[in-house]
Amino acid sequence: MDDLPGLPPAYVDQRVAVSVILASGPSLAGTGGFGVLDGTTGGVSGWLLHFHGPTAYALVGFFAFAEAALMVGFFIPGETAVVIGGVLAGLGRVNLGVMMAVVVVCAIAGDSVGFELGARAGPLLLERRPLRGNAGIDRSLALLERYGGPAVFLGRFVAFARAVIPGLAGMSGLRYRVFLFYNALGGLVWGVGYTLLGYLVGVSFEHILSTIGLWSVAVVAGVVVVAVAVRLFLKRRARRRQPYGRPGGELGASAVEGHPRP
Repeated sequence: MDDLPGLPPAYVDQRVAVSVILASGPSLAGTGGFGVLDGTTGGVSGWLLHFHGPTAYALVGFFAFAEAALMVGFFIPGETAVVIGGVLAGLGRVNLGVMMAVVVVCAIAGDSVGFELGARAGPLLLERRPLRGNAGIDRSLALLERYGGPAVFLGRFVAFARAVIPGLAGMSGLRYRVFLFYNALGGLVWGVGYTLLGYLVGVSFEHILSTIGLWSVAVVAGVVVVAVAVRLFLKRRARRRQPYGRPGGELGASAVEGHPRP
């Protein structure tokens, strides 16, 4: 499907990428190090926004799968890709229901592969970089030891933990059926939630473009009002601090001579 009418594709991709940053906030901050959302068309955000149809489903599904399938998946921007998949649905380039289904299935499958990888080769992987001595591993293990199965659900919403907890759960001896329940629950909530987040950005983008001029005027007017108010406040405060007497802070002659002012 074509880009928004009357707007160059590069412009749309750049502005949507910025909108995703503003909408996602801290949820994407944890994926730093990838250069994934930099407000330009050079990151994963701008790259994925060029696709539609089966290719878009495949790419978003791959990122959702690979982030958890590998114990080093924190190098893969799965969460970013899922949000962008929702944006593509909001722009009409893919079907929202199909995208959500792809994301949920791939996320659950990826965690299951990560669980099996941890059960078979987890200790070996922990001795290799970048996992060896990583503080995030200790925090993820503490989360798993404290909460057990629910940690698999909770870890789905924490950037680093999302990549390593499935493997750590496999190493810990957690029964797979317990793991699968919380894995499926987390994959469903995470996949649907973040896809919908991106979808809302996509469907509201055209409205944002049409109103951004009004918002700019409102912001400038607000800054002017605040600046005037601060200036008046400072002037009033300075007057209160002036010594009693003639202008400039000088006391009257009678006061200097020791006589009270009339």
